[in-house]
Amino acid sequence: MRVLVTGAAGSIGRVVTVGLADRGHEVVALDLVPPPEGYQGAWHTADCADRDAVAAVFGAEQLDAVVHLAGVPGEEDLPTEITSHVITTAALLDAMVAHGVGRIVYASSNHAVGRTPRAGLDDGLLTTDVRPRPDTFYGTAKVAAEGLLSLYADRYAVDAVACRIGSFLEEPQVRRNLATWLSHDDCVRMVEASLTAPAPGFHVLYGISRNTRAWWDLEPGRAIGYDPQDDAEAWADRLPDRPEDDVENSVVGGPFPGESFYRPAL
Repeated sequence: MRVLVTGAAGSIGRVVTVGLADRGHEVVALDLVPPPEGYQGAWHTADCADRDAVAAVFGAEQLDAVVHLAGVPGEEDLPTEITSHVITTAALLDAMVAHGVGRIVYASSNHAVGRTPRAGLDDGLLTTDVRPRPDTFYGTAKVAAEGLLSLYADRYAVDAVACRIGSFLEEPQVRRNLATWLSHDDCVRMVEASLTAPAPGFHVLYGISRNTRAWWDLEPGRAIGYDPQDDAEAWADRLPDRPEDDVENSVVGGPFPGESFYRPAL
């Protein structure tokens, strides 16, 4: 499969481009920055929010699918977040429709439901059918991007998988990560499953590893072939208790719902 990976120079992008290539896929990379020294594959330097630049990439490449990882990774004002996560997704979807590319895998976020209290969750797990409860403008933009994917799935029969990624880290760093960790290897497994699952339509899954203390339901991922292998529990004895752990563990989004993230929208 020939796959366009946006945000290829980012933390997730660097792992996914190598991982997909190792699994026999042909990667076409796209990022705001030039390729790293020694990179051998196809690379386009462009802004995903620029519809003409995105269209030019699709015109130059024969693509089978898109993995959309580009975007501001933290909290900014609302216009910045909307541009970074919604406008970029729209530009890619329009180019996909124009060029007959039928599959997109999107890096959504747990912050789309980050203000959901953990107390009272059925079986202690958050399912994908809960209402959106974004914890920030970042999370709000992820909700909007998921809505756009749903629209294009219904309107144009695009297969769109939204992966609500937890804590993508080499290893867990704080106690919250015992539930939310997504290992590098499992991230690649998740993306490949999302690329190759037969006709998923619009599908949402939680992007975490097979964590013993998981808060989020893994069944939507397993339904399309994502079978995570790693478990954050191996680090449980190495992580110190912190005063903020109880607060961060009381809601799905960790520290993001807190007042330190409050700011005007505009």
